[in-house]
Amino acid sequence: MESLKIVHPFRPVRLLPFVLVTALAVLAVLLLPPMSQPTAYHEFADRRALFGVPNFFDVASSVAFLLAGLAGLAVVFRRRTAFEHPAFEHPAFEHPAFEHPIERWPYAVFFAAVLLTAVGSAYYHLAPDNERLFWDRAAMAVAFMALIAAQLVDRVDVRAGLALLLPMLIAGVATVLYWRASERTGAGDVMPYAILQGYGAVALLLLALQPSRYTHGAHLFWVLFAYLAAKLMEHFDRELLAFGHVASGHTLKHLTAAVGAFVVCRMLHARSVRPNRVALT
Repeated sequence: MESLKIVHPFRPVRLLPFVLVTALAVLAVLLLPPMSQPTAYHEFADRRALFGVPNFFDVASSVAFLLAGLAGLAVVFRRRTAFEHPAFEHPAFEHPAFEHPIERWPYAVFFAAVLLTAVGSAYYHLAPDNERLFWDRAAMAVAFMALIAAQLVDRVDVRAGLALLLPMLIAGVATVLYWRASERTGAGDVMPYAILQGYGAVALLLLALQPSRYTHGAHLFWVLFAYLAAKLMEHFDRELLAFGHVASGHTLKHLTAAVGAFVVCRMLHARSVRPNRVALT
């Protein structure tokens, strides 16, 4: 019986832009002055209550993350995402979302974090304060880092991406732990977490510019677009609510960010290993 050989040579040059932007982010954390959490951060535009739930629309819109997380986990762990030798005539071979089963884990962490973002976001918006915000931000930090690791696996090297997954998750959560600890001492510093958000967007953009071993890799640009659109909506929270008084910018931010997670889900559902990545020997 023929054996299957997966061809994806590691090219260190592909890792260089990621290493450089990571080094710049670390330097920024070390050199930039502290930045306190704005006191008005928790004063969201839409405070309408419904069905006895305060801030109903910001709370309810968090359900979008729950749906995206569940859908993503279902796709990640479905049988047809496991790679099979074509000699077995397994239908999964036509659209294997993962060349190696172990590659599913960064995406599994990502969608689990998106699911937990629903819980953290709803919990926070019921009674916004720094202590509750910690749980929202911790889940988002995990999601950022897991998605970056997933793209390293897809576009740079499987071993490198998997090896960096845990350190990146620890670093992401550390920025939120540091922020909460600094708030509790009365000298709040949200700068490391703010840098993490910018770092996540830049790192994903640099990785998106590199070819993926899979089809539909360009979906990552739509994920980035959704993220940037969500940040804009968050900034114009009050202005968007004033426009028709239907939904605030923060509510729309939740929905738009969840769309980004659904795009990742769609990418995994539709993609397959590029034919030139597989060779039979």
